[in-house]
Amino acid sequence: MTEPSYLAAVRESYDTVADDYAALVKSPSALDPLSRSMLTAFAELVRASGRGPVADVGCGPGKVTAHLAGLGVSPFGIDVSPKMIELARGAYPGLHFSVGSMTALEIEDDALGGILAHYSTHHTPPELLPVVFAEFHRTLAPGGHLLLVGHVGAGEHRRPAQAYGGHPVSFESYRLPTDQLAQLLNQAGFSSNAQLVQEPDEDLKWKIASFLAHKPTAEETSLTS
Repeated sequence: MTEPSYLAAVRESYDTVADDYAALVKSPSALDPLSRSMLTAFAELVRASGRGPVADVGCGPGKVTAHLAGLGVSPFGIDVSPKMIELARGAYPGLHFSVGSMTALEIEDDALGGILAHYSTHHTPPELLPVVFAEFHRTLAPGGHLLLVGHVGAGEHRRPAQAYGGHPVSFESYRLPTDQLAQLLNQAGFSSNAQLVQEPDEDLKWKIASFLAHKPTAEETSLTS
């Protein structure tokens, strides 16, 4: 498919802020206990399924990809920003990272045991989220798991003038309602395992939602048809 126009702004912006982003973004070990527990549960489910590697989609500088490796799965990272991929490769030479878009993953059907989208879908215009979730569903093996994490809200839309070290950026961000994201995942063919909503507090600026879901197996599909 033709690359969606918004990706050029995302690519350019993250290429611009990459160094500052890598220095400022938290290591997964510094996240709050609930966020860490969702990553741990996801990795445990992927290991137990034995269905293939994990794609960290929107991997940025690779910190979460490396964390997944430490949790015993076989991850690789994909990001639309070449500069982010350059930083990830330099920091974690033992892992594989490549430039790519979640709207058109260069991955075969049913190839993955897991997909992690960790704060990486919020730049996607809401009308294109079904395209992204369809790609996640296509590339996951039946029984494979998805962990989607991000800020949620009442449909807020913003275009920040600058980010990460004061650099000017041109991307846009969306905070959709939790129920809307859950419905989109269901419409894409996913079955929900768990949903965690974390309210803002002294550490969290915005509400966060984590969605743990899986692609049903043929046996599950036959039971519900």
